[in-house]
Amino acid sequence: MKRRVSIVVLCWNRWDLTSRCLESIRRHTDLAEVEVIAVDNGSSDETPDALRELPWVRTIRSETNSGFVRGNNLGLAAADPKSDVLLLNNDTEVLESAWLERMQETAHSAPDVGIVGCRLRTPWGALANAGTFILPDTCWGQGTGTFEMDVAQFTSDREVQGIMFACAYLRREAIEAVGPLSEEYNSYFEDTDYCLRAREAGFRTVCCGSVTVLHHHHGSTEGEGDLRVQFFEKSRAKFRHLWQAKLEEAYRYDVHWQSVLGFTMGYATSGRALLRALDEGGARMSYSYVYADLTVWGLPEPPDLGDYYLNVLAARKPKKPCISVVYGLGNVFDRSVGDYRVGFTMLEVDGFPDEWVRKANDLDEIWVPSAFNRNTFLQSGLKRPVHVMPLGVDTDYFHPGATAFRNPTGDFVFLTIFEWNMRKAPQMLLQVFNETFSRLEGVVLLCKVTNYDQALRIAEEVKALQLNPRGGRIRLLLNRDIPYHQLPMFYRSADCYISPGHGEGWDLPLTEAMACGLPAIATDWGAHTEYFSDRVGYPLRIRSLVPAPQDSRYYAGFSWADPDPEHLSSLMRHVFEHRDEASEIGRTAAVFVRDELSLSRSVARIRARLDEIAISHGFDRKRTASKAGEPNVQARDASSHR
Repeated sequence: MKRRVSIVVLCWNRWDLTSRCLESIRRHTDLAEVEVIAVDNGSSDETPDALRELPWVRTIRSETNSGFVRGNNLGLAAADPKSDVLLLNNDTEVLESAWLERMQETAHSAPDVGIVGCRLRTPWGALANAGTFILPDTCWGQGTGTFEMDVAQFTSDREVQGIMFACAYLRREAIEAVGPLSEEYNSYFEDTDYCLRAREAGFRTVCCGSVTVLHHHHGSTEGEGDLRVQFFEKSRAKFRHLWQAKLEEAYRYDVHWQSVLGFTMGYATSGRALLRALDEGGARMSYSYVYADLTVWGLPEPPDLGDYYLNVLAARKPKKPCISVVYGLGNVFDRSVGDYRVGFTMLEVDGFPDEWVRKANDLDEIWVPSAFNRNTFLQSGLKRPVHVMPLGVDTDYFHPGATAFRNPTGDFVFLTIFEWNMRKAPQMLLQVFNETFSRLEGVVLLCKVTNYDQALRIAEEVKALQLNPRGGRIRLLLNRDIPYHQLPMFYRSADCYISPGHGEGWDLPLTEAMACGLPAIATDWGAHTEYFSDRVGYPLRIRSLVPAPQDSRYYAGFSWADPDPEHLSSLMRHVFEHRDEASEIGRTAAVFVRDELSLSRSVARIRARLDEIAISHGFDRKRTASKAGEPNVQARDASSHR
């Protein structure tokens, strides 16, 4: 231990909870450099007598129940003045040895780390949270990952806005700078208040992902629902008074994101992660659905986006002036509402439709995720500045340590995820797999297929292939939605990912599979070739470029790749027969994605460009005054930028 630690356990009645908590501490903690302090907050059951029977626990007795905040402050005051302090609810259980050492290591990893929390898990196996946040719009505390199935997400250290003080490691330097918990609160909101005060004093709050503690919520106040509501609303009002304006002022400038979030499609999946991360990074994000009343979709977006954070952003109205980012197909670029207008799109062929180019040329600048799309856009007549903004994978979810489903058959599983259409070449994949393997071999192709328009026709198309019943076994999961946080389990339960289509504008499922450590086979043409190579996967040779379907609204007149079926067969057979080599390539791919294609890296690049726009055009509230005398210049030439 780098420093002595005082563990403070606040208890009020419910000796069964306190006894279980203390026993878990004793079982999993080296107490040589640790003192355990139980603050008996006026218990009227057997708690006082039982604590006297534990010589390794120092007891602080309050004759009355002084509340959560004052009770913890009694423990802080009683702790060794040279020690760090860990506050631990009596309704928690320590699950693993070295937990305290790992939390201390995180706390002392940098001079400005002041508060450390951990992953909190519910008794039924869900994640209680891995950090907390409060948005100024509602001043309602929320947990990150709350009630998601625990599939080993958020297992790395992350800076967070706040943590629940059910388990909070407070470094001595932060205690001396911030002082005790604010007694303006009785219970609730005091933890985020403390983290925000620590931030003002120069200390960061970090969630230690390598530690998980079991949390039985509302242990001592179980059955006191009305009392909890009373405490909550009173504390919420106090928090709003103290922090709402400061949280709002922390935003530097306003960005209105126009896209689709409520449907299962590529722009929605990547956009949900980008939108939230950009808001957390200091851009005040608002959101509106851009496809309403268009023939392509023609459906209203569901009012509930299934995510509290995104629902708040969707309820916001864009402030003026603002930057708008239209993230979607280029035919909706003309719906931009911002003072500085950005179009963010991609396409899977070697050009862009005239309509997209015309609407793009009416904007201020264009973003694409790859140089492939940048070059094809310019070749199609784009005159606006164009910036390459690679998409990223949320490696807090997608990583090799994610929990995997148990495979009872032991089959080697090839996995593919796609929408059933001509671009994905599903008939070719099924035919080649069926011919490459026999039914008796321990191998299966699992296809997660989405296509709500042609669901009935897919069965007919598969039947028309006349697959050999003695050939390789194929399983289709048709229109089966898997919650986002469970997708890593899906990838981790396979052995190889396949993406053998005609072209990709980015291929987010491919990057997610790579992040989870899967070796992958993917067509060697298109945007993804900028990150996919024989070092991190198995590129699928193409025979040539061929015309895309001429009856397509977006592809007519352009070309895409013709993947080589014989090479696909040999690659699948090679991966199946050389599993150690394939596994090593998968491990290399996971490291590559973590280092080069993470969501945080993608967001940093986008945020840097938004910063440049906001500063140069006077949108940045924190720098407008100092820039007032500089000219407001907009880029209106035909130059392009990387």
